[in-house]
Amino acid sequence: MLSRLIFLFVTIPLVELAILLQVGQWIGLWPTVGLVVATGIGGAALARHQGLRAFLAVQRELAEGRLPGRSLLDGLSVLVGGAFLLTPGILTDIAGFSLLLPMSRRWLQRMVRRRMERQISEGTVQFRVFTPGGDSSTHWGEVGTRPPGPRDASDHSQSTD
Repeated sequence: MLSRLIFLFVTIPLVELAILLQVGQWIGLWPTVGLVVATGIGGAALARHQGLRAFLAVQRELAEGRLPGRSLLDGLSVLVGGAFLLTPGILTDIAGFSLLLPMSRRWLQRMVRRRMERQISEGTVQFRVFTPGGDSSTHWGEVGTRPPGPRDASDHSQSTD
């Protein structure tokens, strides 16, 4: 976990800085600053547009009595893409625009879904449970390792009729 945080908060910004410095040498300081500002403004406008579309789709599906799974995933993708676009850098801009544009967003969602389905079928998906209070330890669990069978007696979703 610590290595992922170091990668996220140290390595990626350093790589982004190196790329921006190289681009600045190629095209100059002010065009590079203009590029960063333009992608920020363009990305914010696109995120607003796509976010509104996702929000309206969630409302429409709820009004029709359907669970808005895909629309919620689109909304999450737009949120993350918008956050990437607010971060100065070329790589984060590419990732951000990829999450905002519907075609590339669908492709990325399919890739993530396939990976998660594979991990669930292999029983290798892990999740964390943070316990409140005095116990500050993190507990690990696995999803997909329990064999299918009758529901637990504690499951109250079953009808007793």
